[in-house]
Amino acid sequence: MYKLDLPIDLKEQAAIERRRRMEKDRQARIFNSKQRQTGIDKDALEQQVQDRQWIEDLEHKRDQAFGIYLEYTEGMLASIKSDFFLLAKDIVRNDTIAQLLQRRQEYDQREYNRSLNEFRAMHQQPFSQREWDLNDPDYLKKDIPARVSDDDPRCGMSGLQKFDGEDLNSKARNKYQQEQLREWSRMQQEHRRQAIDQQNAADRLYEMKQHEMDQRAIELQRAEEECRKAINNAVKNFNSALLRETEERKYLKKRQEDYDNYAEMANMITSDLLTENADQAISQFGPHRVVPDRWKGMSPEQLQKIREEQQRQVEEKKRQEEEERQREEEWNRRRFAEAKAGMISEKQIEREKRTIEQDLYGDNQRLANEQKNLKQYLDRVVYTNQPTAAYFTQFNTNSR
Repeated sequence: MYKLDLPIDLKEQAAIERRRRMEKDRQARIFNSKQRQTGIDKDALEQQVQDRQWIEDLEHKRDQAFGIYLEYTEGMLASIKSDFFLLAKDIVRNDTIAQLLQRRQEYDQREYNRSLNEFRAMHQQPFSQREWDLNDPDYLKKDIPARVSDDDPRCGMSGLQKFDGEDLNSKARNKYQQEQLREWSRMQQEHRRQAIDQQNAADRLYEMKQHEMDQRAIELQRAEEECRKAINNAVKNFNSALLRETEERKYLKKRQEDYDNYAEMANMITSDLLTENADQAISQFGPHRVVPDRWKGMSPEQLQKIREEQQRQVEEKKRQEEEERQREEEWNRRRFAEAKAGMISEKQIEREKRTIEQDLYGDNQRLANEQKNLKQYLDRVVYTNQPTAAYFTQFNTNSR
């Protein structure tokens, strides 16, 4: 009915064993009082010390190997340095020899060039050449012209130096042209002299005409001045007449204004405005209304009525003040009475409060005594079983 021969799960079995082993290790760590109190893993510390010692040994061996290599390298460098110094000396000596040889070669080349130039200057001049007459740059300057004159015997038919139509009388022609130029110059001088004479005559005529015009202008100016004087006299006479007319008009106007002023003064003196007639201030809308710009003040009857009304208002004001004073006194009496009653009630409340506090203090004392007696009863009667060492050994028996 039940299958008891089931195959064992190896993974599950391994997991269970691993958990059991971990639990044992955990219990060993937890139940180890020294390790739990100090909090240090001694094995781990020892392993760290061993690792540190191994690293230091390795560093020491590395330093020794590096020292040996350094000594070997320094020896090699010293030998290479000595060889390099010898090689440098050889290089310097070779460079010095090469410079001396180069200077000697340059000196020989300069001497050769100098001797070559001297030979050319002495024995190889251009005029000593066989074809110098063809290469002479002054050949044309030294040569005779192809035609010296018209009767040059070298000018043959084939020389192409003399042709028909040439000007053989150039001297006579030049002389004729010079005489012609002199004649033209004389004629030009004559024409210039005539032009100057004509210009002088024209200038004299212009001056005469100008003098005549000046005389005419003077006469016209004199006539203009006489005309201006006549005009000024006429204007002066007209202004005088106009001034007299203006003064007459002003006099008449002032006279009329004075008459009007006198009439206005008479009207004003007899008018209702200055006489202060009270009837003129009565409005057309009723006898109780007046015209503001004509009203001259109130009558004695109206003033008397106003004074009576003011007296009545003063008496009314005094009566109101007396009533207000009586109300204020009544209010003060009532306020004092209420304040006195409030003080009495506050004192009563304080007495009641003290009574309540005394009762509360008594109750607290009673409760304190009861609590004290209860504690003594519990300590002496109820809690008499003290825990022993066996009670504490039941703890920490399991890691969980």
